[in-house]
Amino acid sequence: MYSKWWMENLSVIKKTGRPLLLVCIAASLALSSGCSLLPKEDEEEALPAITPPQLSKKPEYAVKTETLEFDVPLSGKLMSTVEEDLYFTDDASRRIKSFLVKTGDKVESGQLIADLDVTEQENKLRQKRLQTRQDELGMIEKLRKADEASPEQLERDKIEFELKKEEVTTLEKTIAGAKLTAPYAGTIISVYMKKGDTARAYDAVATIADLSQLTVAATISADSLTKVAIGMEVVADINGVGKVKGKVSKLPNPKAENNNNGNGGGQGGGQQKKADSIDNYLLIQLDQFPEGLSHGTPLSVKIITQRKENAVTIPPAALRSYAGRNYVQVVDDKGNKREVDVEIGLQTSTAVEIVKGLTAGQKVVGR
Repeated sequence: MYSKWWMENLSVIKKTGRPLLLVCIAASLALSSGCSLLPKEDEEEALPAITPPQLSKKPEYAVKTETLEFDVPLSGKLMSTVEEDLYFTDDASRRIKSFLVKTGDKVESGQLIADLDVTEQENKLRQKRLQTRQDELGMIEKLRKADEASPEQLERDKIEFELKKEEVTTLEKTIAGAKLTAPYAGTIISVYMKKGDTARAYDAVATIADLSQLTVAATISADSLTKVAIGMEVVADINGVGKVKGKVSKLPNPKAENNNNGNGGGQGGGQQKKADSIDNYLLIQLDQFPEGLSHGTPLSVKIITQRKENAVTIPPAALRSYAGRNYVQVVDDKGNKREVDVEIGLQTSTAVEIVKGLTAGQKVVGR
């Protein structure tokens, strides 16, 4: 009987339970996989920390004491106190026949440096001398017979004879001037021409110097010269040596033309230049002259025209001005600021002297 009941119920399940079973299985699958069927949520983006911008802080400067100096900067070189250009003085331009020295040569006083081609003048001189000798004999004869000629005629004969003698003298001077000699013992430090060049009057041919008497020579403009006086302190910066102190010993000759940089531009292709002189330069006497220096060494000098010791100063950026008022912003240790009126004195490109209103150690605010 039991077997019959079981078989009957089994048949019922087979008829009704299959759809139900499918529904249960579907529901179970839906529950188990429901999360995986939904769209995946985006992960939250990590935002960088935002730092608020800092407000720009104006610079602060310490009030200090220092030495203020005003100076005139110049450039120059080492020259000799006994130095000059050598040149011909003949107005007629002539070619150089021979050049007997070169740069660096030591010469003695009176030694021949160069000479001009005056062959034509030498030939004329020989002829003139012969003619003058003949004229002199004729003049002697006329003087013997002075009583036979009128005083006027005799005077004319004398003048004519003297004029002919003057022609000889002129030729002699021209020929003598064609020889250029050393005025003293020294060294040829520069040569500007060579054999075959055309030499004009007063065009420098060479420069001679006594190298045992070197000094500092600086070029100065007319405007700067008004600020300088003999005895002012100088700091010379010499190439290869460094800074050396000294004093202004001589001012340039105001009448001298400073042609040390001007070229003559003459014929012949030489390095012609106008005659120069140490009188054209401001001279400086060093406190101690360094050894081993050579002529022409370049240098720069700074002439101290004004100095203020222990001046209370601030940078120009800390000074404020308005409607004729000069003031600064002073800041204390707590950062508090206050305006202070000041009285200013000397001013340079890097510092302003405060005569009244501030003391060293305070802090001021820049603009």
